[in-house]
Amino acid sequence: MILLSRVASFLGLARSFLIYWRPGRQKGLRDFYSTLLSPGDLVFDVGSHLGDRSLAFASIGAKVISIEPQPLVNLWLRKLVGDHDGIIIRQEAVGSCSGTGDLSISDWTPTVSTVAGSWKERIVEANPTFRKVRWNREVAVDFVSLDDLIFLYGTPAYCKIDTEGFEVEVLRGLSCSIGLVSFEFIYGDLEATISCIELLESLDDYEFNIAIGENRHFEFREWINKTILIDHLSTDKSSSGDLYARVVREVSKNRIVNNHG
Repeated sequence: MILLSRVASFLGLARSFLIYWRPGRQKGLRDFYSTLLSPGDLVFDVGSHLGDRSLAFASIGAKVISIEPQPLVNLWLRKLVGDHDGIIIRQEAVGSCSGTGDLSISDWTPTVSTVAGSWKERIVEANPTFRKVRWNREVAVDFVSLDDLIFLYGTPAYCKIDTEGFEVEVLRGLSCSIGLVSFEFIYGDLEATISCIELLESLDDYEFNIAIGENRHFEFREWINKTILIDHLSTDKSSSGDLYARVVREVSKNRIVNNHG
C-alpha cells in the first residue's frame, strides 16, 4: 500500500506539472493578470498548489503570500518558487478561523485534495467529472483565516481562492472587503457559489466576471451583476472555472451590463 501511494503521488504530481507548468503558460498568466494587478500589490494565493500563479503574480511585481496545505505539494512549491524574493510560502489551510483539521488527499489527483469533508460526497454525485476521484488518505493540517493573514500582512489588492469546496468557509473568515477576489466554481455546486457571492456582497458592492476552466480570458466583455451571473451559471454546463468579483467603483456602477463575450 505504501508503494502504491508513492507511485500515485508521483503520477499525480507529474499530472500537475503537465497542467500548470507547460510551456507558454506563464506568459498567458502574466498577460491576463497584468490587466488586473499593478507592481507593489499584495496578493493572497490561497490554495497555490505548485505555484504557477504565485510566480505569475510575483513576476508582475506583486508581493505574494502563497498558501498550500498539502505537505508534498508544499515541498515542491518551495523548490519551484521559494527562492523568489516576492513570494512568502505558508503551509496551512485557510478557513473561517484558526485551528487544526483533516486534509483529505487524493494522491492520483492532488488538485482536488480538500478539507471540505461533506463536499467530497456531494460533488461526486453532482458532477460526472469527479466520479473516478478517490481521496485515499488524510493528514492533519493547521488552519488560518483571511482575517489572520490580513492582520499579519495587510489587506491584499487581490485574493485568489482555490480550495476544492471550502471556499465558503474561507470567505467566512473575512470581515472586510477586498478589491478583487476570485474563487473556483464547479458545475453541480451552484448553492456554494451563491453563498460565496452573498458573503462578499455582505461586505461591499461587487461586480462579476468568469473565466471557464483554465482559460485566461473573461467570458463577458463587461462586468455583470449578481442576478445575471447566477442566471448564467444556472444554465451553463461548463464543469468549472474561476469567478472574479471586484468592488464596484462609482464610475462603473451604471455600466454593468449583460455583454457576453
